Amino acid sequence: MAWYDETNFYHIYPLGLCGAPKENKYDGIEHNIRKLDPWIDHVKDLGCNGIYIGPLFESVGHGYETTDYKKLDSRLGDNDDLKAFVKKCHDKDIKVVFDGVFNHTGRDFFAFKDLKANKENSRYKDWYCNVNFWGNNEYNDGFSYDNWGGYNLLVKLNQWNGEVRDYICDVIRFWVKEFDIDGIRLDAADVLDFEFMKCLRNLANEVKEDFWLMGEVIHGDYTRWVNNDTLHAVTNYVMHKALYSGHNDHNYFEIAHTQKRLNDMAQNNPLRLRLYNFVDNHDVERIYNKLNNKAHLILVHILLYTLPGVPSIYYGSEFAIEGKKERGSDDSLRPALNLDDFKDYINTNELTKSIKKLGEARKQSKALNYGFYRELLLTNRQYAYARTLNADSQYYNGVPEDEKKYENAIVTLNNDDNPATLNVPADGFEKYKGVLSGKEIVANSGNLCVNLEANSGDVWLPII
Repeated sequence: MAWYDETNFYHIYPLGLCGAPKENKYDGIEHNIRKLDPWIDHVKDLGCNGIYIGPLFESVGHGYETTDYKKLDSRLGDNDDLKAFVKKCHDKDIKVVFDGVFNHTGRDFFAFKDLKANKENSRYKDWYCNVNFWGNNEYNDGFSYDNWGGYNLLVKLNQWNGEVRDYICDVIRFWVKEFDIDGIRLDAADVLDFEFMKCLRNLANEVKEDFWLMGEVIHGDYTRWVNNDTLHAVTNYVMHKALYSGHNDHNYFEIAHTQKRLNDMAQNNPLRLRLYNFVDNHDVERIYNKLNNKAHLILVHILLYTLPGVPSIYYGSEFAIEGKKERGSDDSLRPALNLDDFKDYINTNELTKSIKKLGEARKQSKALNYGFYRELLLTNRQYAYARTLNADSQYYNGVPEDEKKYENAIVTLNNDDNPATLNVPADGFEKYKGVLSGKEIVANSGNLCVNLEANSGDVWLPII
């Protein structure tokens, strides 16, 4: 167990949230990152205790075409600004994870600039993949090379090169020493070399206790990436898709089936397969736009906070803002926001209030962090499951028998436009209280009778 097992994350895309210029002209420093200061208290009030922020370092545009790994993007500020931000987060007991863009660099990165200038004679020609001096590209470099996603703006690093590995490890050591970060989200981890990730895992074990490596992975057997040799966690894209389409189609079987697949990967042990759960992020459209019925917003977030894994809220989505890809641009997914425009939401907006309550519930209930998943009831429109922490849990490894506690949480959901009644096992507890409703229910003959309004749900924790 580590800090990240009990963390509710808040995801910030800083160039967008801070309203930084779209293009870096390298002509001075703008201290835009200081605009994030009031957001730190908001993150805390929302029940989040971790921030994933990035990209942060000098680049020419959207941030993923890095030109200097050791310098805060000048559109955001300087390194002292970034140090101050991390310290303010730590002072509020909030962990901070940076975006690590190590699969590729921008064309203004020193090694690529040397390659452009010196061609075959560049000492950095082997820092990049498949550099071909018989080829060319749209920049008329006089050579071609591998890239990410078909974009020659993103030049693929040769992770098999020892100098490249040493350089990236030096960058990470610098980030830990300079900024005191707690982990890294590895961009494009699904195309990173596994030996390179093993190298990063060894480094993570060296630089800081419980230093977290989380990878961006879309599909596949997640245990290929999450294990004792490579990463601690990956992005749960398969559940991300199921969460909105399962509601749009009134099909809880899709969500339950997806969870069963993940359970099989994890051998029903949340600590064997750690997952980073999300409903939207800087690359996909906002959950508000993806749901046909906006009344399902709270249901989706109940699932986000109670299925195995750690939840992440993408900035602004707690306020149900819109964000849709337009004309091939992600700009509307990454808007500048003024927190003053939402200052009363945490008390008056039902979604924001619910997310806060769910965050506090995860802090209160060890079962929601470490408990085994067990399906209790499933139809197209109703779904119930338990998260149970018992003596067999890895959480209790090495703990004396008399100190082990049996804990439970029951989740009930109704995506129908009509009320529903669900009967589920009480799992040995006599009384439960709803996290969202505040209602109390008493077991009858070992079962709970849960009445749900249309398009509603709740998380039930035992009253002991």
